[in-house]
Amino acid sequence: MSSKRFRQPCAYTITPVMRKIKPFFLLLTASRLQDRMGSISGVTMPGSKGLYRTGKEGRSMPLTIYGAGAIGGSLGAYLVRAGEAVLFVDNNREHVQAINTHGLKIDGVRGEFVVSAKAVLPSELSGPLETVLLAVKSQHTVDALSQLLPHLTPASLVVSLQNGLNEEIIAQRIGAERTIGAFINWAADYIGPGHIRHGGEGSLYLGELDGSISPRLVQLQKTLSAFLPVQITSNIWGYLWAKQVYGSLLFATALADLPVYEVVADPVAHAVLGDLIREAMQVPAALGISVESFDEFDPLLFQQHRDEEALEKIATHFRGQIKTKTGVWRDIAVRRRRTEVEGIIGMTVQKGEALGLSLPLHRQLIRLIHELEEGKRSMDLQNFQVLGAIQS
Repeated sequence: MSSKRFRQPCAYTITPVMRKIKPFFLLLTASRLQDRMGSISGVTMPGSKGLYRTGKEGRSMPLTIYGAGAIGGSLGAYLVRAGEAVLFVDNNREHVQAINTHGLKIDGVRGEFVVSAKAVLPSELSGPLETVLLAVKSQHTVDALSQLLPHLTPASLVVSLQNGLNEEIIAQRIGAERTIGAFINWAADYIGPGHIRHGGEGSLYLGELDGSISPRLVQLQKTLSAFLPVQITSNIWGYLWAKQVYGSLLFATALADLPVYEVVADPVAHAVLGDLIREAMQVPAALGISVESFDEFDPLLFQQHRDEEALEKIATHFRGQIKTKTGVWRDIAVRRRRTEVEGIIGMTVQKGEALGLSLPLHRQLIRLIHELEEGKRSMDLQNFQVLGAIQS
């Protein structure tokens, strides 16, 4: 990648190219891109680093999935089943042992299967690593990068399959030229050692941080499409911020011990959630980022105060899922562990306040989530009255 493309590893450097494409983004299938670029097997680009290279007969080089939980485990299992060489890395010793001994079991919306796979603990990892799919919680990003750095080469590539804006952190640590952004939106849960549940279909978008469309994106798209249709976009930050904004709503639904479709139908929650989304939308707007719509989330409907229509779209989506509650709810109610609230909601607040914006609903939401994590508060719809009271 040319050094002229992305001098600062920061999400909000808007290059002249990005300004031209801001109102418009490219969504191209692998076949259309191949028609434009020609064969990409073994492709190299003069002056480029971090290429996603291919091996014999166009097959991809081995993949390392760092974080074999809900997202990494579900995606990785389908890649293994498609014949890709995948190494799983995870901190959970029992999970690693189960995968190595009995294989990785996937059940859910597409049925059940088990794949034989290799898994290691981070301390057992060895390099060099070609392509790393990073699928850890946002609060574990820095630690994961510390484990990965000794095994990366100038040609290595790290793809963030995470919630939040972790591409910024990754680019700062390893260089933007070795970082690819990814927007993920499918439902999955870690059930137990060696067992992942695929709870619902969704989307996966890939993009270079500078908005360019590169051959390595095309090859990565081909490989990951073994799991679901993958799109390439020139506005990856627009998708990442869409997920960031939507994350505010999803965190809020965990205030009650109910399916998402029931929470968004509650009159009090209904009123607060629209305001919460609009409060979050101030931040990307101030940064000059065009937020995209995806699957069940349409930010334009919220901007136009068409909250009933926007929330019904979300409710309809969750009614059709096996997984009807969020990963945030599961972290608190089932796994009894800290959520990603600081890395996601806290990051929105941090970015907004740095721009002089006030986000009182988000600050209150963070406080309420921490109280749930600490067992000082129960999940109940009445929590939305507490959340909304901050506006009074």
